[in-house]
Amino acid sequence: MRLILLGPPGAGKGTQAKVLSQQFEIPHISTGDMLRQVVSQGTPFGRLAKGYMDKGELVPDDVVIQIVQERLQLPDAKSGFMLDGFPRTLAQAEALDKALQVSAAPVDLVINFHTSQEVSISRLGGRRVCKKCNANYHIKNMPPKREGICDSCSGELYQREDDTPSTVMNRLKVYEEQTKELIGYYKAKGILRRVDGDLEVNGANRSLLEIFKKEALK
Repeated sequence: MRLILLGPPGAGKGTQAKVLSQQFEIPHISTGDMLRQVVSQGTPFGRLAKGYMDKGELVPDDVVIQIVQERLQLPDAKSGFMLDGFPRTLAQAEALDKALQVSAAPVDLVINFHTSQEVSISRLGGRRVCKKCNANYHIKNMPPKREGICDSCSGELYQREDDTPSTVMNRLKVYEEQTKELIGYYKAKGILRRVDGDLEVNGANRSLLEIFKKEALK
């Protein structure tokens, strides 16, 4: 199974990807996680990417495309994958299709998480991340046992700079502008499916599994 998960920041793509990754035993490939890793390492590219990410802007296509293509060559992605946060532009989608043509393994489905602005802002504004292990929490929906402390490693929890209200609004605006053509692109291919991103975790997962069940019957 080769999936792409689309949706604005705060749509719940990452949460669902982790659940589906366990259910179907295929890797969850998050471009956001990969970018944050190089930022934390302080590499020249990481410093460049940080400037874009801190302002809620997209990292240039050519850089992201190269990172993703290299990741898809690893052995664990041969039997399937879930792309979370990529592609976000038509150029990225076309580059991905070209790369997958080499292995004759095209994308099976594109899931679009349709989410309201209010829900996105609430989810991101309340998110807290562990400085040590990068575990995610939410001050209302999934709080830690001890305020500000990670349950797993006792690391300090913090709010990412790109989760502040002003940056979230800009991220949502950028996403909307950048993905209009992308939605049409996959709709024309007949592989776009829509899920209500405002649903809680279990409800969204049931909707996804129903989609996969229907597709398997075709």
